[in-house]
Amino acid sequence: MSIKPSTPKGTRDFSSEELSKRNYIKNILQKSFESFAFSPIETPSFERLETLTGVYGEEGDRLVFKILNSGDKINKADLEAFSDGDNHKFTRSISEKALRYDLTVPFARFVAQHQNELIFPYRRYQIQPVWRADRPQYGRYQEFYQCDADIVGERSLWQEVEMISLYDRAFSALKIKGVVLKVNHREILAGIMGLLNEGSKLIDFTTTLDKIDKIGHQGVLKELAKNNFSDESLKIIEKILNLHEEKKNQISILKDLLSSQEQGLKGLSELEFILDQFKDKQLESVKLEFDLSLARGLHYYTGMIIEVKAPDAVKIGSIGGGGRYDDLTSNFGLKNMSGIGISFGFERIYLVMNELGIFPEKLSSRTQVLFANFGEKAAQVSYYYLNQLRNKNITGELYPTEAKLKKQLNYANSKGIKKVILIGSEELEENSFILKNMSSGEQTSYSLTDIINLFN
Repeated sequence: MSIKPSTPKGTRDFSSEELSKRNYIKNILQKSFESFAFSPIETPSFERLETLTGVYGEEGDRLVFKILNSGDKINKADLEAFSDGDNHKFTRSISEKALRYDLTVPFARFVAQHQNELIFPYRRYQIQPVWRADRPQYGRYQEFYQCDADIVGERSLWQEVEMISLYDRAFSALKIKGVVLKVNHREILAGIMGLLNEGSKLIDFTTTLDKIDKIGHQGVLKELAKNNFSDESLKIIEKILNLHEEKKNQISILKDLLSSQEQGLKGLSELEFILDQFKDKQLESVKLEFDLSLARGLHYYTGMIIEVKAPDAVKIGSIGGGGRYDDLTSNFGLKNMSGIGISFGFERIYLVMNELGIFPEKLSSRTQVLFANFGEKAAQVSYYYLNQLRNKNITGELYPTEAKLKKQLNYANSKGIKKVILIGSEELEENSFILKNMSSGEQTSYSLTDIINLFN
């Protein structure tokens, strides 16, 4: 019985044309990273399950692809835990590894494991696939690439400035205009919770606030009410969320509002410093905005958080994000290692550029010349000269069989090959070749000794 060919849900095949575009993005991002002195690393596609769980929050943990134990290990399945409905314990008994959910946590593990080999502050970039058991939709896949840049080992706010500048450099190079960088600070959000005497509910607050683009202000307030936020707290939260109308005075208003909250004031002070660095410096491709409703759902963020919004002409949501994390490596026994990282949404950037039509017209390395095949002796001579051209970085190929010339020329047309070299029995006797221009149909005879110079 034959199997219907199809890709697994949330994955894709890529054609040569698509790969050319993806490599174009990848090369620009690599150059941008390296111009900021970031060095590349790679980590395994899967990690120990305990490495990847407990840092993304309950919702994130559910999206981690677990790898089933193989061989005799599967016999250690805790069937009693399964019968008792203890899914966490049962899962641990049948799975010890998982596909990486993002690049940040594996990087934190990398830093802790290789700390004696690294020079701090350490700057790294990484471009690799990640996997999430998410519901596939436009711009969201279960297998996709992430492009991350991180700096660890110092808590200087100039690193936040660096990350914003890096975003601007990369989007300028990609020629994507109208990108908005939204920034906020986790300690401002913690200060708001302190003001409400709801400090223990910070995670509930940030997790719900992270959904604001999907459910709106009222949806956020309703969900917070379900999480037992008081009516008085909800009124203050609503007032704070409406502050986005006060573009110029938000920080000063918040300083008054959070005057009794040391943590909140620290966050405001840090954010003010970061924004001040760009007051007199015109960012080339991005617009920087303070957005108090920005929360980001991942729990490991502790300082500035950032999200990148696509140009208004494309309805696709965020195309990047990141933030400051102070405690991530402590999970691996390395304390006091602050870091900041940002990510470029590779797949969505591709969709944005495709939709805006801003990819260069010629990206794929098409065949420049085809040698027609007129039999064994002619093919041997053709193959000799084909290799000479390849040594000069000319992309070429020999038609594999002695087929009718019409078929060979149709092949050239189908592949968009502009030049075809004909070396038949007559040409061999005369030490010549015919160059056929596939666009004009013109045919010109040359000496074989001219074949290399003709393509210089």
